[in-house]
Amino acid sequence: MATLRITLRAGERIFVNGAVLKVDRKTTLEFLNDVTFLLESHVMQAEQATTPLRQLYFIVQMMLMDPNSADAARQLFGKTLGTMLGTYRNNDVVDGLADIQGLVERERCFEALKRLRTLIPIEDGILRGTTAPRGPAASKTPELRLAAGGF
Repeated sequence: MATLRITLRAGERIFVNGAVLKVDRKTTLEFLNDVTFLLESHVMQAEQATTPLRQLYFIVQMMLMDPNSADAARQLFGKTLGTMLGTYRNNDVVDGLADIQGLVERERCFEALKRLRTLIPIEDGILRGTTAPRGPAASKTPELRLAAGGF
């Protein structure tokens, strides 16, 4: 693996292999081997997980931030993803969810979060009703059908 350098501002936090690090001044970290990390700017708070894709993001984030609870988060991910695949009709979202599933299966959660961040604006458009339907059944099928339980 190539060396990875990350510069943090004073007071910024980074989550590394389940540990939370906070720096008191501008600092550059150099990772010399494989590491699982999440920058504070990419962390979603529980109260921000207000839509299905944001909830999925929060679940994947928990896999990264708390490796000790990753198995429980992985089970929740599987259930949630299954529900979402039966709910969304937008081809971009469905294809993205398939990509995310593969990334999580390969334990590439950071990349899964990056992919989820590209889908959230699409979901926002669907929920606002500003995203045009796509796919063969688009004229008859809404892009998002809310499932039982408010999901």
